[in-house]
Amino acid sequence: MSGVFQQITGSTPAVFLILTVIIAGGAAFLSGRALALKWRPVWQLVIYMLLLAAATRFLHYALFGEALLSLRAYATAAAVLLAAALLGYRLTRVKQMITQYHWLYERAGPFAWRPRAGAR
Repeated sequence: MSGVFQQITGSTPAVFLILTVIIAGGAAFLSGRALALKWRPVWQLVIYMLLLAAATRFLHYALFGEALLSLRAYATAAAVLLAAALLGYRLTRVKQMITQYHWLYERAGPFAWRPRAGAR
């Protein structure tokens, strides 16, 4: 099982979890939140996460001697970081919509809002 994981991510489970998921994923979540707070479009988030994934792969290379130019490992890191960033973006956008436009929208779960009853 660990061999398959290492083929996909290019690293051991512990290194991937700590460096990519916790550290870089936290940065990705906060980046998504920051872009949502500034009302930026979501496509900018994709570009930033591709750059953050490249930086994360460099850290894997520099700190742990892993392959720098592994497309599979880069794509895996980019997918994890993009998911974390989109989570932060969406949670923040929902909060913005129901807070700033409270007369128009109400929360419809953690990831959505809906028009308030009686609102046009």
